[in-house]
Amino acid sequence: MPSHQPTAGDAAVDPQYLSSQPSPMASTSEPNRSKSYEPRKVHITDLPMTSENWYKHINWLNVYFIVLFPLSGLVAAFWTPLRLETAIWAVLYYFATGLGITAGYHRLWAHKSYNATQPLEIFLAAVGGGAVEGSIRWWARDHRAHHRYTDTEKDPYSVRKGLLYSHMGWMIMKQNPKRIGRTDISDLNESAIVRWQHKNYLKVVITMGLIVPCVVAGLFWGDWVGGIVYAGILRILFVQQATFCVNSLAHWLGEQPFDDRNSPRDHVITALVTLGEGYHNFHHEFPSDYRNAIEWFQYDPTKWFIWTMKQLGLAYDLKQFRQNEIEKGRVQQLQKKLDQKRSKLDWGVPLESLPVMEWDDYVDQCNNGRGLIAVGGVVHDVTAFIKEHPGGKAMISSGIGKDATAMFNGGVYMHSNAAHNLLSTMRVGVIRGGMEVEIWKRAQMENKDVQYVKDPNGNKIIRAGGQVTKLQQPMESADAA
Repeated sequence: MPSHQPTAGDAAVDPQYLSSQPSPMASTSEPNRSKSYEPRKVHITDLPMTSENWYKHINWLNVYFIVLFPLSGLVAAFWTPLRLETAIWAVLYYFATGLGITAGYHRLWAHKSYNATQPLEIFLAAVGGGAVEGSIRWWARDHRAHHRYTDTEKDPYSVRKGLLYSHMGWMIMKQNPKRIGRTDISDLNESAIVRWQHKNYLKVVITMGLIVPCVVAGLFWGDWVGGIVYAGILRILFVQQATFCVNSLAHWLGEQPFDDRNSPRDHVITALVTLGEGYHNFHHEFPSDYRNAIEWFQYDPTKWFIWTMKQLGLAYDLKQFRQNEIEKGRVQQLQKKLDQKRSKLDWGVPLESLPVMEWDDYVDQCNNGRGLIAVGGVVHDVTAFIKEHPGGKAMISSGIGKDATAMFNGGVYMHSNAAHNLLSTMRVGVIRGGMEVEIWKRAQMENKDVQYVKDPNGNKIIRAGGQVTKLQQPMESADAA
């Protein structure tokens, strides 16, 4: 099979869909387009809901398939005994139809994260139809719009419209196709399997959703009714609700280790429910990666299924983002969180905001009873701290009115990072011509940063030991000692 070396630029879908040209979705000549589609006709969603037209706002076909039909299975279960064989078959078929959605509809057709041979495509199209979640073409088209317009008005199932809306509401209530973000599905329209499944979708649903689970249970252990109730109707209910959690729970519960600008999140509970789709923050950052979970201990049976199909020669061209790009995203998000936390801390008055003091003025203020010490060219008022000094009053008092840089950096005691950070909160001025400050000022004039980087707000980020008062090399003992 052909090989592929992915790069960080791999997109979830063909980047041509970003073109400003009208999408194929806007054309009445598009394959399988409804004959009644008229782009200029006023859509029901453009009209306010009233007591006379409320029923027109509801998608009754979806209400039947995702609400009324599953409820009928719950009612029937009260009179239908559950046999062990049927329970095992229902679970196995749950995984098969679930993988039809996750490995087929999602990772193969919506994101093209790998390629499949025709036998595997036929299998995934068949069992995916058994999940009763719409055709491949319809499902993938909305999902591509979801990725392109995440959390915006053009997102078909934006969690910003409410958790319940993103879970089921967007399917129960009619949506205006003109308001959903456009995407390119020309690759899907060119697929004979996708076109056939879309055209014959109801036949696929009846066959794979109800007939197959019923016939297997009936022929092999004589449980015809149990097969249709448990492996058919109730299995559809569970696989639908699990998939819906990707649109709702995966955008609400968990952490955001790669990006927090939008709602997708990673959480093990969602992963357990959705056959591995719960590592959704990773997926939205790296949508063309065939994996959702990248750590060995993370639950992603869809990834394992695709990898197994590759070993059997049924899947190929499995795409992965380079680990270097993944780690860059993780580090950037960690740094962003650190910067946000840093912005809430007191780092003292910025050096550029401090008044400049002449040395004689500094000495005069100390002679008049003010507890000032100069370290690294920065003047600090330690008056209130003298009694709390861990080294005793005499030690800190010996530096008042003097250049205490040497004694503070090893001449008397090599102070800790914490001591330098605490000292920074006591800044009151800078000595004209002070060595460290002058170096910093000159760097600013030359648009350089000596030891500092800035956060998104332009504030300098002080790394451990990076205070201007902290010298990298210990100095000789000062006379003040």
